[in-house]
Amino acid sequence: MTDIPVPDLDLDLHMDPAPGGVGGPTLTRDASGSHKRKLIEVSLPLEDINKASSREKSIRHGHPSTLHLWWARRPLAAARAVLFAQLVDDPSAHPDRFPTEEEQRAERERLHNVIRDLVVWENSNDPRVLGRAREEILKSTGGNLPSLLDPFAGGGTIPLEAQRLGLKAHASDLNPVAVLINKALIEIPPKFRDQPPVYPYAEDARTVAWKGAKGLAEDVRRYGQWIRDEAERRIGHLYPKATLNGGAHADVIAWIWARTVTCPNPACGIEMPLVRSWWLSKSQGKEAYVLPHVIGGDSAQSIRRIEYTIGYDRAGAPLKDYDGTMQGRGRAACLACESAVSAEYIKAEGMAGRIRSALLATVAEGARRRIYLPPDESQLNAADVGAPVDVPKGALGFDPRNLWTPAYGLTEFANLFTPRQLTMLITFSDLVGEAHDRILTDARAAGLAEGASLSAGGSGAAAYADAVVTYLGMAVSNIVDDHSSLVSWRSSHGTGATRSTFARQALPMVWDYAEANPFAGASGDLGVTAPSMAEIIERSPASSAGTAVPADATGIDFQDVMVSTDPPYYDNIGYSDLSDFFYVWLRRTLRAVHPDLFSTMLVPKAEELVANPYRHGGRDGAEKFFETGFEKVFQKVRDGGGAGYPVTVYYAFKQQELTREGTASTGWATMLEGMIRSGWVITATWPVRSERSGRMISVGTNALASSIVLSLRPREETARATTRRGFLNDLKRELPKALEEMQQGAIAPVDLAQATIGPGMAIFSRYTGVREPDGKKMTVRTALMLINDTLGQIMAEEDGELDADSRFCLRWFAQYGWGGGRYGDADTMSRAFNTSVDGLVAAGLLANPRGEVRLLKPAELDNRWNPATDDRISLWEVTLQLARSLEQNGLDGTAPLLAVASQRVEADAIQLLAYRLYEVGQAKDGETAGLFNVLGSEWAELVDKASRVELDAPDTWGQQMTIDLEDD
Repeated sequence: MTDIPVPDLDLDLHMDPAPGGVGGPTLTRDASGSHKRKLIEVSLPLEDINKASSREKSIRHGHPSTLHLWWARRPLAAARAVLFAQLVDDPSAHPDRFPTEEEQRAERERLHNVIRDLVVWENSNDPRVLGRAREEILKSTGGNLPSLLDPFAGGGTIPLEAQRLGLKAHASDLNPVAVLINKALIEIPPKFRDQPPVYPYAEDARTVAWKGAKGLAEDVRRYGQWIRDEAERRIGHLYPKATLNGGAHADVIAWIWARTVTCPNPACGIEMPLVRSWWLSKSQGKEAYVLPHVIGGDSAQSIRRIEYTIGYDRAGAPLKDYDGTMQGRGRAACLACESAVSAEYIKAEGMAGRIRSALLATVAEGARRRIYLPPDESQLNAADVGAPVDVPKGALGFDPRNLWTPAYGLTEFANLFTPRQLTMLITFSDLVGEAHDRILTDARAAGLAEGASLSAGGSGAAAYADAVVTYLGMAVSNIVDDHSSLVSWRSSHGTGATRSTFARQALPMVWDYAEANPFAGASGDLGVTAPSMAEIIERSPASSAGTAVPADATGIDFQDVMVSTDPPYYDNIGYSDLSDFFYVWLRRTLRAVHPDLFSTMLVPKAEELVANPYRHGGRDGAEKFFETGFEKVFQKVRDGGGAGYPVTVYYAFKQQELTREGTASTGWATMLEGMIRSGWVITATWPVRSERSGRMISVGTNALASSIVLSLRPREETARATTRRGFLNDLKRELPKALEEMQQGAIAPVDLAQATIGPGMAIFSRYTGVREPDGKKMTVRTALMLINDTLGQIMAEEDGELDADSRFCLRWFAQYGWGGGRYGDADTMSRAFNTSVDGLVAAGLLANPRGEVRLLKPAELDNRWNPATDDRISLWEVTLQLARSLEQNGLDGTAPLLAVASQRVEADAIQLLAYRLYEVGQAKDGETAGLFNVLGSEWAELVDKASRVELDAPDTWGQQMTIDLEDD
């Protein structure tokens, strides 16, 4: 199955034989022999998926992303929905069962509701919800589920969600850290399913039913606590309590240090601190800050130095946020003589090993607030630890964009930690090895047979001990993120807190850093980390067996597997260089358990599919390396056949691309070009959004989704070329139908342009090429612009279906927005649309004209408006009233309005006008455009609620209408 030696990959990637069959997936085809359309190629409840994805950002407990840090993970909700829609047939694929468009639409909505339940976080392990989803998948796959392979598995989101849906999941990645994460998520839990813990319990604890991976999780929790307690017994003295005023003692949370250099001014020569900010807490009423004092130097025997105290009176606080000695771009100012100190001098001092550290403050735990104390000798002495010998070896890579510390002399990974931190982390690392011996002994005592090791495929006592310490080793690696000299202090977070090393996707140079206490019961305490990991293990599917192996994606054979993947994109993230930070500790801790993963000194880099200009001879060489490798991978995926299912690929935009170039960005166009050259037809593009504002109107009127999910099918061997005219004719003929199908999922207006790329590119990419009039081949970038133009034309053509008042209002809005225009112009335009200014004023759409005419904004409309009794109702007024009500009254308060209004106007037309108003309104009034974006986004749920409104007396709906919002 692969051109490189990867253990077990060949066997594991083949599917089990189908019940009663000869094996391999059942390909769903229509009568012509073509693959049946899948739901992902037609319509998704995109807004519901995006809401669930956004909500995941606030979920920490039990979320797999907290198992171990990885960069740019896709949301679980999005992956689960995409996999479901990738497997399940669209109703249009079954004209025998759903012969009319209305029946197809109803069935599509039913499947959308399955997805809406599926993406809710609380339902991720609900057997009823998962069972319903699996039932639909089995119906569309003939009861023969395909295996899923993600060749760029990264943080493991896609394989994990495939396993949750009942598929056999296979993960591969070149990066050993990523492979370990995937093993912990999909490979280890099923192996020890329903097994009780081996930690010695009291007798009554043995009566617990240990379902799924709960027993494994309990052992991780128990042995993790043992390691934590044993470490505190051995090195707890290095972290003494703080002495408060009055002699009481308090636990220390952190120590705040500043790096220092000698002032280059010969007349000064003080040990000057390099401080970003003196603030410790900016919380109102609880402000605290460091006050530096220059003392000494008043006699030949007195050495000039800086002493630090703590200030609490805001009147004496620094007056600005940027109040430290660092002045940007690595430059500083001497606190004593105010001399300017260049970045070059500081770098030279660092390379010479002359950057030192000074303690600024000690942070202690108080009653509902932090207590900040000035340095004292006992705390300084406790931190004065000799550097240990057995530290992880390895040098940081060369990437000045993301790895900033080497320029300051911090070139080795061990340089990124204080001696006390190194001592602590080595103690924890060594204790994982000691825990292995204890677990093995306890496993034997619990009756487990010895068996082979985990890496050799065993499942007995030896393998179980390996499994538990895999998580414990990852727990130690996790806390490394909270215990380096690149951890900073967040003065604006409550009364102060630490910020982990990877607050961003880089290793920045941190001048004033926070050294956290590993025994403080907070972030970085193994007693907190291990239980958190145990909660994730408990929630794992632990169902069908999964595999995770190290492999170069260009060397894998993709025969007989369905593929869904989130590949790296150009130079967004330098995974290998960044993950070395964890790898060196994982290697030290777990090399004996996973020798195949940790055989090299650092993470493999030469084959990593990232456009790193420092590794591939500059920008041009890096881009060529990436594009060549990318096309090779997807050519191999195409050759594998995809098991008869579309392939799904996630594309992560760089924010600069979106801001500068929008949906026709160079990187996006380049990726699509590569897909098409590899022989793929792009059948859908779905914008995945995981960032959302809390207020409805702030959903974002111009912000494009940061990720796109593409659906791909192999291009037919008989495909031919076409002309520009032929391509445009196809767009005009086919896009309206595709647009109608997409809108069934209540796609947000802000996402429409990105989503429409899918059916547009499906037309473009099904040809071997589109020829321009001069004979040259049309570029993807040109095709993207033509697709967007055609979308605008189609939406504008819908204007002709509007009533006269609405057509006037839309045209006036496009020209003047909410501003005023001359009465004469309004009168002329109104006559052209067979209406009148006076009639529009009487209808409550125009402000009373006094020399100029303007449209009433949604907020200015009469909130007592009754659509049942309005004798001049228009689609424009209904749409604006709904948008206004949704902002003011929410879904429940707006559903009755829609229920009555839809008796008078076509409900689908309201949705279409909302899209149009958003499109036109972006350039006129972003705030109001946001109203229409919300209306389009919430449309499906609003229609659902309106359908359950009981209209007792429509003419008095405001008093008598009731809503039955109970579940059906």
